[in-house]
Amino acid sequence: MSAPFEPGERALLIDDRGRRFLVRLQPGGTFHFHGGAVPHDLVLGSEEGTVVHSTTGAALWCLRPRLADFVLKMPRGAQVIYPKDIGAILVEADIGPGNRVLEAGTGSGALSIALCRATGPEGKVVSYELRADFHQRATANLEGFFGKVPAWLDLRLGDVREVAGTGERFDRVVLDLPEPWAVLPDVGASLSSGGILCTYLPTVNQVQEAVLAMRAAGYEEVDTLEVLVRFWHVTERSVRPDHRMVAHTGFVTVGRKAYAEP
Repeated sequence: MSAPFEPGERALLIDDRGRRFLVRLQPGGTFHFHGGAVPHDLVLGSEEGTVVHSTTGAALWCLRPRLADFVLKMPRGAQVIYPKDIGAILVEADIGPGNRVLEAGTGSGALSIALCRATGPEGKVVSYELRADFHQRATANLEGFFGKVPAWLDLRLGDVREVAGTGERFDRVVLDLPEPWAVLPDVGASLSSGGILCTYLPTVNQVQEAVLAMRAAGYEEVDTLEVLVRFWHVTERSVRPDHRMVAHTGFVTVGRKAYAEP
């Protein structure tokens, strides 16, 4: 991460008004924006934090994108899970190094990227997606972020209920599906006792049905939350909340699988 920018990697270019542009760097390439044109060669070989200038003199700050920057700027088919909710999922579902995680659906791959970073190469992520176009888009986004699809990620085109016949076992299950209750019997059979099931849903009606289904299936410690984020404007003369905030995007529900007598 401390090396100069190299061909093929992405750079986050920020102008003097805070507008952000995600650019894949290629020798001989040119980035065009409202402030003029910037040859990629000005950025390539430069250290992160460098300021370059366009043909019209506009300044751009060059950084490597954070995960949050990439998620908000990456091409998408399905609606992505916002960074604020990704953070809540990772913490509330207690996803960390070495975990084996089952995900459905992959969508545009935002959560898959975060899961791979959280579990690390000592873990495993298996992600199912029903739609071929979403599967292809997620694959491209994962390659764009990591350089290649991580070896510990298995992207599968198909129904997550197919996992019941594989004999695989998981520590965590994360479902970004409109009707997660429909797959509970199949994914639950693959979840280890004491493992955590997490759902991500946009409406209270869906949440209610999911929670009731989880409790009926024997899940304990079932909790639902949402995350609201408000940034603040801080200067020498004033401190106030921004005029806009990121309010409701989705509900995160987590529950733990109770031990069942054999």
